[in-house]
Amino acid sequence: MTVGIVGLGLIGGSAAKAYSGAGHTVLGLDTNASVLGFAGLAGVVTEPLNRDNVKSCDLLLIALLPSGTVRFLAEWADVIPKSCLVMDLCGTKRAVCRHGFALAREYGFTFVGGHPMAGSHHSGYAYSRADLFRGASMIVVPPVTDDMAFLEHLKQLLLPLGLKCITVATAEEHDKNIAFTSQLAHVVSNAYIKSPSAGRHKGFSAGSYKDLTRVAWLASDMWTELFLENQDFLTQELDTLIEQLKAYRAAIAAGDARTLHSLLEEGKRRKEEVDGCMP
Repeated sequence: MTVGIVGLGLIGGSAAKAYSGAGHTVLGLDTNASVLGFAGLAGVVTEPLNRDNVKSCDLLLIALLPSGTVRFLAEWADVIPKSCLVMDLCGTKRAVCRHGFALAREYGFTFVGGHPMAGSHHSGYAYSRADLFRGASMIVVPPVTDDMAFLEHLKQLLLPLGLKCITVATAEEHDKNIAFTSQLAHVVSNAYIKSPSAGRHKGFSAGSYKDLTRVAWLASDMWTELFLENQDFLTQELDTLIEQLKAYRAAIAAGDARTLHSLLEEGKRRKEEVDGCMP
């Protein structure tokens, strides 16, 4: 199989290493010539992707930000072969899928939205690794959600990534859920670490501090674009959290043990309900 990969950062670089390690031909493209050169010297990328050899691709993975993905698709749609399956790996799906599906219909290739539930607070090719996606879920937004033969074909194309499962969703379902499971967590972590008390944490912090602050160390350019691409759903989640925090604050400030206890019990029960198990 010949796989084209656009963007050799953490996600794209890891995908390139996974496919190359499985014996597939990888054609790579990155705006950083030194990254592309290093990937070539390491044997991860067979040769640079261009408008000629893209015609040999069975699978084309686009690991760019949403705006970059839309630009790439607009510029390359006319040379992507009809036999190629194109998948983006962005963190939001509505804008990308809207453009991707439209271009796919116009030029005859197949477009699928994708978002691997794997990553790191580090970014860049230097931190990429072949097993990044192993055991992870891949959220996919296909043009139709009930074509089992197509989904099985997609599963086979993604097999070298070592995914645990494929989760099918619409673009709107993806963005609404990801606002809570990923984006809100990054906002909270990034805001939490701004407390003046953070500078005094050494010797006083353990697992809960590390868990809550891990993703405060983020790629600001990327997350700014993703947050604003999903501002409607993310704002809803922030409003809900703020209202909940107000309730906790009011109970604590008033010394209202009964209300505070009730809030804590409610949160514990909710954790058990949504995760289906005890800690």
